[in-house]
Amino acid sequence: MPEVSEAGPAQPDIAAANRAVRDRFAFDDEQDFKDARRGFIGTAAQRLIRDAQGRPVWDLQAYGFLAQDCPDTANPSLWRQSRLCREHGLFEVTEGIYQVRGFDLSNMTLVEGERGVFVIDPLLCAETAAAALALYRAHRGQRQVTGVLYTHSHVDHFGGVRGVVTDEDVAGGVPVYAPQGFLEHAVSENVYAGTAMSRRAAYMYGAALPKGERGQVGAGLGQTTSTGAVTLIPPTVDITRTGQSETVDGIRMVFQLTPGTEAPAELNIHFPDHHALCMAENATHNLHNLLTLRGAQVRDPRVWARYLTEAVDLFAASSDVAFASHHWPVWGRERVVKFLSQQRDLYAYLHDQSLRLLNQGLTGPEIAERMQVPPALERAWHTHGYYGSVSHNTKAIYQRYLGWFDGNPAHLWEHPPVESATRYVQFMGGADEVLRRARQSYADGDYRWVAQVLGHVVFADPDNAEARELQADAFEQLGYGSENGTWRNFYLTGAHELRHGPLGTPAATASPDVLAALTLEQLFDALAIRVDGPRSWDADIIVRWHIDQGETVTVRLRNGVLTHVTGAGPAAVPPHVEITLPEADLRALLLGALDPADLAARDSVEITGDAGRLNELLGYLDTPDPDFAIVTP
Repeated sequence: MPEVSEAGPAQPDIAAANRAVRDRFAFDDEQDFKDARRGFIGTAAQRLIRDAQGRPVWDLQAYGFLAQDCPDTANPSLWRQSRLCREHGLFEVTEGIYQVRGFDLSNMTLVEGERGVFVIDPLLCAETAAAALALYRAHRGQRQVTGVLYTHSHVDHFGGVRGVVTDEDVAGGVPVYAPQGFLEHAVSENVYAGTAMSRRAAYMYGAALPKGERGQVGAGLGQTTSTGAVTLIPPTVDITRTGQSETVDGIRMVFQLTPGTEAPAELNIHFPDHHALCMAENATHNLHNLLTLRGAQVRDPRVWARYLTEAVDLFAASSDVAFASHHWPVWGRERVVKFLSQQRDLYAYLHDQSLRLLNQGLTGPEIAERMQVPPALERAWHTHGYYGSVSHNTKAIYQRYLGWFDGNPAHLWEHPPVESATRYVQFMGGADEVLRRARQSYADGDYRWVAQVLGHVVFADPDNAEARELQADAFEQLGYGSENGTWRNFYLTGAHELRHGPLGTPAATASPDVLAALTLEQLFDALAIRVDGPRSWDADIIVRWHIDQGETVTVRLRNGVLTHVTGAGPAAVPPHVEITLPEADLRALLLGALDPADLAARDSVEITGDAGRLNELLGYLDTPDPDFAIVTP
C-alpha cells in the first residue's frame, strides 16, 4: 500500500488542551521521581537485548527522547508517567529485596535467601528475563535461583521463566509457586482467544510504532511489551488460601489470594522478616483496567476494592514498603496505607457510582461521559488513567452487570459494520458530502466526531484515500491529547495502519510452552474453537484416541460441533477410526506440528479403521488470522 503521509503536528486546540493540563495538576510534586530513582544500583552497559538470532527484543535507550520537555503532541501527564516508567536498572527495595525495572513491561523482583535468590515474576520473554538476572548477578554475585513465583496469570509475569531457570533446575528441586488456578487461566487466555488478543495488543501497546514525540511514548503501566520468546514452566506448588505461609531458602512469605481482581488467579505476598508487601498488580501507580483494551473477561471492581481493604487490614501495620510488579515502590507505613486506601476507594467509587447511574437508566457511554473521580482522588497521581481509564472502565462495569445490550430495541438487531456504513453514507448524501462536512468538523476541533463519522466512509469504501487520510489525522489528534497510554497507542496505530497498511502482530502469546501446558481437556476445547461450523454441518465423524498412559478420548464432529468425552463414548456408536499413540504424538498432530500423513509411519502409532476420516476431520479446522483488519473492513 503506498504511503499517504507522515505524522503531523498537534492542532492548536489539542496543543492548548495539553498546556492546560500543566495548570491543572501538581507537576512540581517530585515525590514519584524520588521514589522511582531510590535505591538505584546500576544498569546494563549493553542497551539492546537480542534474541538468539540477533534480533532486538528490547531497547533500553528507545525512550531517551522523554528527557526533553513535553511537546504539544503528548499529554503532559502521560509524558510524566512515561518518564517515570523509563527508569531502568537494578534497584534495592529494602535490605535483601531488589527489583529490575525498565527491562520489559513488568518488573522482576529478586529476594535474597540463605543460599541464593528467589525470583518473582520473570518478565514477558526469556531474553529480557536473562538480561535482568545477569544485571542482578553483576552487582550481587553469582547467586543461584532457588525458587520462582508467578504472582498472576498474565504473560508478562511468567513468559520469561526460561531465562532464569531450566526444566532441569525445577526437576532438581527448584520450586515454582503460583496462585491456585494459575495454569488454567494462563493457558486458556492465551490460546482460546489468543490470536485476537495478540492482534489487539499490537494496538494497545504500540510495540511496532516508532518511538518518539509523535509516536509511541509508553503504555502507562510500563513502556511497551518485549518481542522475544514467551516461555512457561508449570507451577510445582499452588497457593490455595489466604494466610498460607511458605518458606523458601530461608525466605518467609505469607500469601493473600485475590482471585477475580486484576487477573482471574492472583496473589499478594507479605515478607514478615523484611516488613515488605508485594501487591502484584493489584495496586500500581495508575488506574488499572477493568476490561483491558486487548480484550479479556471483565474484572470485578467490587471484589478488587475488598481485597485491597483486606491487604491493609492484614499487612499494612507491619509493612515499611509496598512494591508491585509494575512501577516503583512506596515507602513508609503511613504512605503505604494512604496509597492502598486511595487505590481501594478508586475502584469502589467507579463500581458504586456506575451501578447508581445504570439503575437510573443511563447506558455505558452515558455513564462514561458523566463519571468524575472525586477531587481528592484525582489529585493523587497514582489514580490517573494512564492504562485503564474512567471512560472504558465504567463501560466495562455496565457490561459486567448488563451486557452489550442497552435495552433500546433500535440497538437489538443493527446491521453489521460494512452494511451499516454503506447505508449511513448513502443517507448522508454520499462520501463526498460526508468528507466535506468532516473537514469542517476537523477544523472545528471535533476530532471524536470526525473519527466516528469517517469510519462509515472507510468501511463503505476502504479505498477512499481522502477518507482514510482525514480519519488518520483525527486519530492522531485524539492520540496526542490522550492521558491514557493505551488509548494513544490505539489511536496512533490506527492512524499508521490507515496510512501505511497493517503493522502486524509483534508478539504472539500462544507460544510452544503455553501450548504444551494445555491439558488434554483444554487442547480438545481449543480444537473445537477452530472448527468451521458451516463447512462441517453435514459431517458425522467419530475418532477414538487410545493414549499411551491408558487414557481413552472419543471425539465426534456432528452438526458443526466437535465434542469429546473421556472413555469410549456411547457404546452403540462405533468409531470410524481408532488410533493408539503416545500423548506427545497426539499433541503434535492436533497442534499442527505433525502431518497426518506421517502419523501411520511411526512405530509407536497403531491405526485401525478408516484413517481418511481423521484427515477429513482435520480438514474442517480453520486457521486463525493474526493480522486481521481493525480500522478497515
